[in-house]
Amino acid sequence: MIEIRIHGRGGQGAVTSAELAALAAIEEGKYAQAFPSFGPERRGAPVMAFVRVSDKPIVTREKVYEPNYVVVLDPTLLKLVNVEAGLKKGGIVIVNTAKSAADVRKETGIKAKLATVDASKIAMDTMRVTITNTTMLGALIKAVPDLLPLKALAGPIEHRFGGIAAKNIASCNRAFEETKVEG
Repeated sequence: MIEIRIHGRGGQGAVTSAELAALAAIEEGKYAQAFPSFGPERRGAPVMAFVRVSDKPIVTREKVYEPNYVVVLDPTLLKLVNVEAGLKKGGIVIVNTAKSAADVRKETGIKAKLATVDASKIAMDTMRVTITNTTMLGALIKAVPDLLPLKALAGPIEHRFGGIAAKNIASCNRAFEETKVEG
């Protein structure tokens, strides 16, 4: 089973990212869960969402404490939240940042393997907003190619976003191309 934790801020689409990834996995014949973790936080407060993907039925319903992968939608969270907490050995932290992995590592002390992409710029260029949820899904697929094929995200994105789906898919695809994965 693959477990993913997504860090974002309220209103940035962390929960939507988790839901879209799970729906794509289900459409690929896998089992999946997606769920948020937040209380009465307001827009802009740190939130987390979780995804589980497996080839077998998933019986656990608890929060993901030891993710294989962590996705960070908002780079300002790197100074507020220990995004590496519980990350399994060999895990990857996938960060929305204009900085290099070396610079992120130097500023944050992250020891895990890093994948970086300037998702904010991509989202602004393609969608005219800095909401990076679908953009970072492309980065996730680039960093974790055995999770899902990139094309699997198109259906769930089209269903969720209707008339603006094409821009979201373009943003996702561009992030896939531009994501830099260490190693």
